[in-house]
Amino acid sequence: MKVIREKEALVELDGPEVVRTYLGTGKITFGSSMLLPGQTGGIDPGHPDSHEIFFVSRGHVIMRNPATNKCLELQEGDALLVEEGEPHELTNIGMAPAVITWSCAPSPRKK
Repeated sequence: MKVIREKEALVELDGPEVVRTYLGTGKITFGSSMLLPGQTGGIDPGHPDSHEIFFVSRGHVIMRNPATNKCLELQEGDALLVEEGEPHELTNIGMAPAVITWSCAPSPRKK
């Protein structure tokens, strides 16, 4: 077992979305995204060989598929499965910061 502290996570910006990647083993990748109210993160083109699961730890968001313009509303405690290769973007529609945890399996290949 291994503990990864928040300060050890890889921190990146995807537009205004603060993305923390805690681990990637080749079999699974796990991280979190944070958006302030009204913010929309970058468009993720999807992962051709991986499923991705999102869990809303805090907040109220919309997940949009930019290819189809389909939107799904998610609230705290909701989970969503994104199929292989499905593009997606998150928007915080709540009045407080939103924190979404996510994992991909198998780990997406590096570009």
